[in-house]
Amino acid sequence: MATTMSISRTRELPSVKVQALATLAAIVGAVAIPQIFHVVGAISGLGTGLGEAFLPMHLPIILVGLLAGPYAGAIAGAFGPLVSFALSGMPGLAMLPFMVIELAAYGLIAGLLRTANMPTIAKVLLVQVGGRVVRAAAILFAVGVLGNTTVAVATIWMSVLAGLPGLILQWGLIPLIMFWVEHRAAKE
Repeated sequence: MATTMSISRTRELPSVKVQALATLAAIVGAVAIPQIFHVVGAISGLGTGLGEAFLPMHLPIILVGLLAGPYAGAIAGAFGPLVSFALSGMPGLAMLPFMVIELAAYGLIAGLLRTANMPTIAKVLLVQVGGRVVRAAAILFAVGVLGNTTVAVATIWMSVLAGLPGLILQWGLIPLIMFWVEHRAAKE
């Protein structure tokens, strides 16, 4: 385990080509994975509830930040919701700017923590808190300063509570994926 952590700490950013490919893959994931949740939600009668609960768009964005760095994370985070909206109309227009800001923050923070000497779960927790704080600040700014009436301040707490299963999923899944990737990299 110490070997994989030291590899993770000293790794340089991947080449620009790898970062670009990782960014594209994360954007595709941020569009495709939520669609699977929406289809299952439609079939089960839960509608968009599954996507709101399991936060499927967050997974590829946090992963690309942790694996490919802050540029890839921030760009994928900003473009993922925009491409998804252009292709599927999701997320809804009222929430789109907040999703762009939040996911870009997730990707950026994950990328900045990429080489931090701490367990992956701690990185995930910091990314989650940082992203939600940025989202809350954006909502408060939109409502308080810009007078936006399409979004309520209560959305901040409702989204945290509704997304709790997704946050828990990220605590388990992201460290497992990162361990697998770092373990494979250590063998090469």
